Amino acid sequence: MTQGIYTILSNDKIARDIYKMIIGGDTSAITAPGQFVNIKLEGKFLRRPISICDYDSNSITLIYKVVGGGTEQMSEMKAGDKLDVLVGLGNGYNISKSGNTPLLIGGGVGVPPLYRLCKDLICDGKNVSVILGFNSADDVFYKDEFEALGAKVYVTTADGSFGIKGFVTDAMGEVNYDYFFTCGPEVMFRAVEKIVNTSGQYSFEERMGCGFGACMGCSCKTKYGNKRICKDGPVLEREEIIW
Repeated sequence: MTQGIYTILSNDKIARDIYKMIIGGDTSAITAPGQFVNIKLEGKFLRRPISICDYDSNSITLIYKVVGGGTEQMSEMKAGDKLDVLVGLGNGYNISKSGNTPLLIGGGVGVPPLYRLCKDLICDGKNVSVILGFNSADDVFYKDEFEALGAKVYVTTADGSFGIKGFVTDAMGEVNYDYFFTCGPEVMFRAVEKIVNTSGQYSFEERMGCGFGACMGCSCKTKYGNKRICKDGPVLEREEIIW
């Protein structure tokens, strides 16, 4: 983990209440897809954890949804503004266990960390399928970007206004896979858990205090004792989770 001052390079709306922010600065602390940053905002006591969508040697792409005062404040920021950011938090996904035909399952703002994961898996020669779940067509983002990487992409919407009508589980029968990775709300996880037939990894969305394991505010029960989502996670393996 490193702390630094990062410069906003761009901050654009890409779907309903969804923004893509690119910040420039040191990325050397990022070691795996699925890690996150923690952003300090003026006037806010707690930092805002945002998953890393992508990164290169000197910039980080973040995709976030406006759900409260903090993210609304972020959406109003402009190129050139500065941010105090903790970078390289969490464990990220372990791609060494992916098998040859991994399935990536993302729900809403759980989609962004899967993008870098998809890129790394395809670079590693894997045949990747992706299911992206949203409420409606206005919420859909990054379908084209995943397809541009070479993944087979399925999109579901709860209201049927785009792609397959229903939830991510309604598309899972279309895919042959030997391992899965997922990120999204816990209600989606519980539905996925009922039908998956392979090992896999879940990346949990959780409200956090410190973001680096000091406060124990985001701990959860596993077969190996309590684990901190921010430090020991956010990624947990299917076999260790107590639902």
